[in-house]
Amino acid sequence: MAAKLSHHLISEAFFLFLVVQALVVKSEIQFSNSLQFLQGAQKGYKVKGLNQVKQYFKTFGYYPNHINLTDDYDASLESALKKYQKNYRLEVSGRFDPDTIKEMLIPRCGVADIFNESNFEYDKLDMVPNYTFFDGMPKWSKRQLTYTFRSSATVISVQQLRPIIARAFEKWAAVSQFTFQEAPTFTRADIVIGFHRRFHWDSYPFDGPGNVLAHAFAPQDGRFHYDADENWSTNPTTMNQIDVESVAVHEIGHLLGLGHSQDPNAIMFALYMPGTIKRNLGQDDIDGIRALYS
Repeated sequence: MAAKLSHHLISEAFFLFLVVQALVVKSEIQFSNSLQFLQGAQKGYKVKGLNQVKQYFKTFGYYPNHINLTDDYDASLESALKKYQKNYRLEVSGRFDPDTIKEMLIPRCGVADIFNESNFEYDKLDMVPNYTFFDGMPKWSKRQLTYTFRSSATVISVQQLRPIIARAFEKWAAVSQFTFQEAPTFTRADIVIGFHRRFHWDSYPFDGPGNVLAHAFAPQDGRFHYDADENWSTNPTTMNQIDVESVAVHEIGHLLGLGHSQDPNAIMFALYMPGTIKRNLGQDDIDGIRALYS
């Protein structure tokens, strides 16, 4: 009887997993398609699939959490769009112009740009520095951190990943008081790094190829996840490949407590152009980590 019940529960869990995966894929397709038809739309219009665009802005901190996501081009969407355009130094029109649509289609980090929407100020984005912190400025209480690897999907071997991650940690160690050491296999570590696909039990399912590449959590959580469905490379040679190390340096910044920077030259800038290598910290990144742990 117990065996039958256990088998039944496993079957239900697997079915739920497949349903969630299918919904994530459908959502991603709808979002991309919706953007293509938005050029020229204005406030007051009703556009099928616009709720997916609102979800995008909600995910990254631009759209209020308490408002239902409809297909109406309303004042809340216009406001969110203006904030997004200001943040990415686009023309602040409140309309989906070609430059804005192009920007929204660029692959990016899955961490939000704005953590506390009520504290967002347009004028702040014109100021230097451009670095930001997570809401409440969480940080590590120690400076010697350990890390390990744990994936639910196979993309590259741990042997290949190990030196890449070590170099990425070294970039931050060189400008801070942090040290990083890989923990022995099967032991507890402060930071856990891995590749995962779609729904992977952290409440932030990946969306398949494109859009969100990876995400990491604020201190002292320690989780850093790559989206296994991306076209990862240890040394990109074509314009459709994503550099594992470039993304690692960025996500480690989140692990240490940095939010996204409005400086396109900073490692902590949210967007990543496929085919490029961006592995060195900018001055804004250095200033940010030192300000947080001063």
